[in-house]
Amino acid sequence: MVNEVALVLLFGLFGWKVAGLYMGTGLLIALITGFVISRLHMEKHLEDWVLELIADKPAAAQLDVAEEALSWEERARFGTDAVKEIVLKVWPYVTIGIAVGAGIHGYVPENFLAGIMGKEAWWAVPVAVLIGVPMYSNAAGIIPIVQALLTKGAAFGTVLAFMMAVIAISTPEAIILRKVLKLRLIAVFIGVVTVGIIAVGYLFNLVL
Repeated sequence: MVNEVALVLLFGLFGWKVAGLYMGTGLLIALITGFVISRLHMEKHLEDWVLELIADKPAAAQLDVAEEALSWEERARFGTDAVKEIVLKVWPYVTIGIAVGAGIHGYVPENFLAGIMGKEAWWAVPVAVLIGVPMYSNAAGIIPIVQALLTKGAAFGTVLAFMMAVIAISTPEAIILRKVLKLRLIAVFIGVVTVGIIAVGYLFNLVL
């Protein structure tokens, strides 16, 4: 929710007040999201292989004791095997997510987006978030788009909500999360974060 690159760039472009408000609201959304999901007790909606890892904690504790007797070479081999196992499980999802994001990110109709991101329309913030969902970019890639939209008259809070949606709840992000989370948990996660991002957009439009 709080990207360090975005934080530095916002500080450089708009000053410490905007950067601080972004950091504070982002952290608040993250805390509330974690609290809500934990209260819903949705651990059962983790993927089976993740649940197996959690259930295998006693075995993991025994392994930690056994590792004390391992040589450095054996530790390195054990770590390498563990990394290979994880990468083999998640790489297809990461690849698909990156491919979807790359295909969409190349075309961003800035004039169209700026036209619907003004303060006048109450629906601008949620629409901006919905537009950001199918896209994907890192913070360094989205900041120039943010600056272009602001130059063309888009409201700051609406644009910020768009940026946060692109980074935090994009379709490629959901594809990657699908490897470890079941659909219901992904839906709850996206829903709670979306509500928080929309609230941030309205807040920024109100105070700036």
